[in-house]
Amino acid sequence: MNRLTQGVVLLLFGGAILRASLTDLYLRYVKEGLRPFLIVAGVLLVATAVMTIWQSLRASDSSPEDDHGHDHAHEPRVGWLLILPVLGLLLVAPPALGSFAAGQAGSVSAAPVSDSDYPPLAAGDPVAVSLLDYASRALFDDGKSLTGRNIQLTGFITPGPDGAPMLARMVLTCCAADGRPIKVGLTGQAPQEVAADTWVEITGVYSAKRGKDPVNEVEVAYVDVKTWQEVAQPKQPYA
Repeated sequence: MNRLTQGVVLLLFGGAILRASLTDLYLRYVKEGLRPFLIVAGVLLVATAVMTIWQSLRASDSSPEDDHGHDHAHEPRVGWLLILPVLGLLLVAPPALGSFAAGQAGSVSAAPVSDSDYPPLAAGDPVAVSLLDYASRALFDDGKSLTGRNIQLTGFITPGPDGAPMLARMVLTCCAADGRPIKVGLTGQAPQEVAADTWVEITGVYSAKRGKDPVNEVEVAYVDVKTWQEVAQPKQPYA
């Protein structure tokens, strides 16, 4: 690949990173806190690309040609095919990880808090709780801090091992490549015949029922659903 091709590929790649990081698109790939680093990386790639293209064009203008007016240097054109995946990144926005990824990976093991007592839930009825927080309180506190409260959980529908719907959300350590699901089972008025990957907001109460994720044998908490409704995918789809 000659320097001109390298410069064009760098320019498109840097542009793709800037396009994603200056909009909410980057949230489908990495955690929210990494945005400044993506912007800096994109700017550096674009600056490097511009310098590379400029130097290549200068070298081309000053290079000697033979009697027929043709440059002696010939580069394989196959190098330009490297632009195709970069164009795909620019033109096609892949969806956030959903039910397929959740079905292939075992549920995240919810961790207990460092001290023995869980803090009271925030005020409100219902009170919005993350799936990770709900699972941790349900499994390690036996639902003590959840009892008597109406809980609101938001996630996407994914089929459970028995075909019954479960509520899930992908948890990122750094980026989508290391994403793993947190799954919560549903009892009561659970959504039925709802397509996988449909985002729903459920209101319910603590359920003492527990299950096992067959993928990795992690214990799974359940929630007793009272009501539910379909919602749009949130701006930040990952937990």
